[in-house]
Amino acid sequence: MNPTVIAIIAVIIGGALTALQGPTNARLAGAVASPVNAALISFAIGTVALLALAAVLQTKPDMAATRALPPAAWLGGLYGAVFVVASAYAVPRLGVATTIVLMVAGQMMLSLILDHFGFMGVPKQPITLTRLAGVAMLIGGVLLVRKG
Repeated sequence: MNPTVIAIIAVIIGGALTALQGPTNARLAGAVASPVNAALISFAIGTVALLALAAVLQTKPDMAATRALPPAAWLGGLYGAVFVVASAYAVPRLGVATTIVLMVAGQMMLSLILDHFGFMGVPKQPITLTRLAGVAMLIGGVLLVRKG
């Protein structure tokens, strides 16, 4: 199968599961008395799942390559932790749709900047009026979803 098609399918599934992650972690947060505790449990389960997948796929990190990484390359788990805690906190207060739309709007705003500067080697794509209009439409979507 075409790698681009696989990538598209993977991000659609990942995005769909993101919609499940908020209410799942919000429910867990209620039971364990904190969105931070819920995130900790969520990451522990995710870590076990990834260890099992790595074992099945027999993947091993290239330790020499990891030593050459810039500090920002190690922060992905931190970003994920903020995402999980924020969604576990926000979903009971804002609802799933509003939480997800706000997260997507935040992702789009920062992604324009990251693309513009080619952060961490991503292909450079300048900020254009068309791309800004797309983000403005997303923000408009936030307002419409919230009003709904």
